[in-house]
Amino acid sequence: MRTKRTKAYNSFTLWHVALIVIAALTFAARLVPGERTIDDAFITFRYARNLLSGHGFVYNPGERVQGTTTPLYTVLMAGEKALLPGIEYPLLALVTNALADAASVVAIGWMCKRALDAPWLGIACASTWIISPMSVTFAVGGMETSVFILLLLLTVGTYAAGSAGWSAFCGALATLTRPDALLIVLPLYAHMLWDRRRIPWREGALYLLALAPWVLFATLYFGSPLTNSVVAKTAAYRLDRFSALIRLIQHYATPFFENETFSTRWVAVGGILYPFLSLLGGWTMVRRQGRTLPLVVYPWLYFAAFGVTNPLLFRWYLAPILPMYILCILYGALKIGTDVVGALQERWPAAPTAGRIAGGLLVAAILGLYANSWTLHPDHGPDRPAPEMAWFKLEQLYREVTLDLKAREPLSDQTRIAAGDIGVVGWTSGARILDTLGLVSPQSVPYYPLPADAYVISYAVSTDLVLAEQPDYLILLEVYVRNTLLRSPEFSERYELARKWPTGIYGSDGMLVFRRRALAHGP
Repeated sequence: MRTKRTKAYNSFTLWHVALIVIAALTFAARLVPGERTIDDAFITFRYARNLLSGHGFVYNPGERVQGTTTPLYTVLMAGEKALLPGIEYPLLALVTNALADAASVVAIGWMCKRALDAPWLGIACASTWIISPMSVTFAVGGMETSVFILLLLLTVGTYAAGSAGWSAFCGALATLTRPDALLIVLPLYAHMLWDRRRIPWREGALYLLALAPWVLFATLYFGSPLTNSVVAKTAAYRLDRFSALIRLIQHYATPFFENETFSTRWVAVGGILYPFLSLLGGWTMVRRQGRTLPLVVYPWLYFAAFGVTNPLLFRWYLAPILPMYILCILYGALKIGTDVVGALQERWPAAPTAGRIAGGLLVAAILGLYANSWTLHPDHGPDRPAPEMAWFKLEQLYREVTLDLKAREPLSDQTRIAAGDIGVVGWTSGARILDTLGLVSPQSVPYYPLPADAYVISYAVSTDLVLAEQPDYLILLEVYVRNTLLRSPEFSERYELARKWPTGIYGSDGMLVFRRRALAHGP
């Protein structure tokens, strides 16, 4: 009896120590690269800054437009800045995201132990998140992705563990962080309905009550609880019919960045191997604990929703499915490994030990694949190890261009600058922004979509929009305006090229800064 208790105590202690170490390493791995802030994060920061400055929940003071899809993260950033005014937003976001990712690995481990009675599977899955390039990139990029993933894991984890009320509350917080959380909330409530054979009124009411304050505020303040950015992106971008589907297939075939090691030919292998393991693992998981069904179907519902609607898939759209997709893959591998060990055990007593060693080697291989997707010395930004995909050269260029414009021109908070990528430009200039995409400028939306010949890539700036709004300055990649503004005699009459900055980003022939001629020469 004493020996059994001692073994149980040692196992309990070892598991908790392992999880704490993994959480600490996860936190540290996000501090190592330093700040590599993504353009969209600066949109959130500007909303938070204006909120604290007394301008309200706005991007441009006086313009009540809900241009952010992450109100909860915006309020969180504003609250942290109010408490810690000496720390800049990018660092606040980085530390917040690092803490969220550390909490996520704890949530993974706890869920596997509590709901699946597979504590060491939880350790294995949590370990794969330590240096995941997809996770680290958006944590150091200042995006809401880390907090969103944590809330998704808490939503499915608490439900799988039997706490439907907490699951409803976490699901509401996830929805306030990103609206596509509905892709996990809907199957969760569908399972409640199927499992209980009655409508889950209590959990539904709790979910709606948690959403109600924001919905009421947004309706009264903005006129609608729906964000303007979704409509704007749908109208402005021009994509090939199956572009999102193709990108999703590639992503689901390379969850461990195998393409960086084995080239893109791995897609043919991973496109079969990982869906098979995921479906096998998911099926086994649901048979063991039916409440894991929302977790299992989420990656595939996500695949279907984005594959059918075909939006422009920004990189951070691809991260949320990974923890649950990887968990299903590992559970599928565990199922196969357990069956093989069971078949060999009678003839080979060392089979269980060999199975555990194989599991450890599998996790080590995954970490090795991830490590191969990092670089010790990035060619831009801080000279510190970082994922190769943590690329922010465009953001650096926008900052340099905007600071140069501020030094050369008499900018004020009433100056209007038009931009297609508004994050860094708006944050650095402090000027009033005309968003040619329409995220924070709803007057831009009716000008899209443009004729097919206007596009060189997936986005082009409308000439009619610029002529109608007459901003004071424009800061745009040449590729955005090659077939529109640069071919317009009327635009050339009204605007002059103030400066051209060399860059080939997105196939562009430079970044262009235009000035309205009336500013340079008088009325």
